[in-house]
Amino acid sequence: MGSTTILIVDDEPANLKILAATLGEEGYRVIAATDGPTALRLAERAPVPALILLDLMMPGMDGWEVLRHLRENPVTEHIPVVMVTALSDEKDERGGFEAGASDYITKPFRDPILRARVRTQLEAAGMRAMLRHDLAREKQLRDLEGDLMQTVVIRSLAHLAETRDPETGNHILRTQKYVRTLAEDLRQHGWEMSDDYVRLLERSAPLHDIGKVAIHDSILRKPGPLTPEEWVKMKTHAPEGAKAIERAEADVYKEASERWRETELDDKTRNLLDCLGIAKEIAMRHHERWDGSGYPDGLAGEQIPRSGRLMALADVFDALINKRCYKQAWSHEAARDEILKGRGSHFDPEVVAAFERCYDEFCRIAQTFADGPTDDEAEDRAA
Repeated sequence: MGSTTILIVDDEPANLKILAATLGEEGYRVIAATDGPTALRLAERAPVPALILLDLMMPGMDGWEVLRHLRENPVTEHIPVVMVTALSDEKDERGGFEAGASDYITKPFRDPILRARVRTQLEAAGMRAMLRHDLAREKQLRDLEGDLMQTVVIRSLAHLAETRDPETGNHILRTQKYVRTLAEDLRQHGWEMSDDYVRLLERSAPLHDIGKVAIHDSILRKPGPLTPEEWVKMKTHAPEGAKAIERAEADVYKEASERWRETELDDKTRNLLDCLGIAKEIAMRHHERWDGSGYPDGLAGEQIPRSGRLMALADVFDALINKRCYKQAWSHEAARDEILKGRGSHFDPEVVAAFERCYDEFCRIAQTFADGPTDDEAEDRAA
């Protein structure tokens, strides 16, 4: 009990002396203020008081105004306040409770009542604090469960696409990291993106090529250049991917609506739908080009959503530096030069500028999540 701090607020020194003596005998640490502004400063100073005894009738800032400020401040909003006054009108008492006070004591003080009320309010405050902690922990667990659900859904879909295009290996992990790196840099250079958006952007990035499940192996794994007809078919993977994610969105919404029978979706479902929404945008737009020469719709400039512009650069860089069935791997330096050549034509100039600033980090990510040898390469080495 000795560590429990109680703030007493009264413009009469005699009242402060009585309260301090009584509470001190109980082992509390007592701090005092004779006016409202001082009380507010002491109330938010560590260690924050566990209880405040507040006189209502004070010159200048009265107790009602002090109470209002306490309840508006996140640091002090949960501190129990016991009103102390000579007034005994029921209207005043009711008004105090409506304003956020926890209890009401009238002057002159009666020691047994004062001690009992203080003990009761401290015990009640302790229980409320435990409840807030439990609720916060429950929310954290729900958020974690939602994060895991998103990760499982997205990784499962992404690996489905990967099974059709096995040479991509850790491509989905690398592009995730590239996209987040670009987004965090651009936030520092004027792009307004929330923490939640960047997190969802990174999480949804692996689905950018989900539409490849609709492309036949004869095209997807062809070792040489595609014919014009094959290229037309290959380009359909962007809208096909967006359609697949849109169907997933509809399934999630339908299942959630049937489960809860509510118009408002729970936070986990809403978060998953937000993630799928960004994933759909990336799948559809990561082959659009800044100058309008990309596909599927030839969008140009800022018509292309930011998510698509970020993934466009991340995807090309990773494709250049890694071996594919139709090409050998480029050096990091050659890939960098190719990206810089595409400034203002293939890529958003601001995204290219971010890439230049983050080039070393791109190389680090590429090395950290590098693909292992293919089965054929492993056999050659063993021989």
